[in-house]
Amino acid sequence: MYRGGPGMLAWVLHRITGVAVLVFLLLHIVETSMLLYGPEAYDRALALYKQPWFKPFEFLLVAAVVYHAGNGIVVLILDLFPHATRWYRTLFWVGATAYVVVMVPVAVIMLRPLFAP
Repeated sequence: MYRGGPGMLAWVLHRITGVAVLVFLLLHIVETSMLLYGPEAYDRALALYKQPWFKPFEFLLVAAVVYHAGNGIVVLILDLFPHATRWYRTLFWVGATAYVVVMVPVAVIMLRPLFAP
């Protein structure tokens, strides 16, 4: 039965970010394997990452990795200290606040080139 709440949201986001990071890693392996076809093929693959439209995707990757790692730490705390489940909502909101505090400056730094003249 669906009960919702921050626990369900954290669970769903953890799965989504895990799959997103896995997809990136698979694409990264393919991109790196372009070296087998010579430096020109590899350079063409890397040129894709230098396009301005790719910056938001880089940011989303960093956002996914940071969320996945942070939520993984919360899961680890709950696994190591089962009595900590009493404070799950507090842990969730502390983690969410820390995520925003970290990601806002990261967004400004990473996405600035899109808005700077």
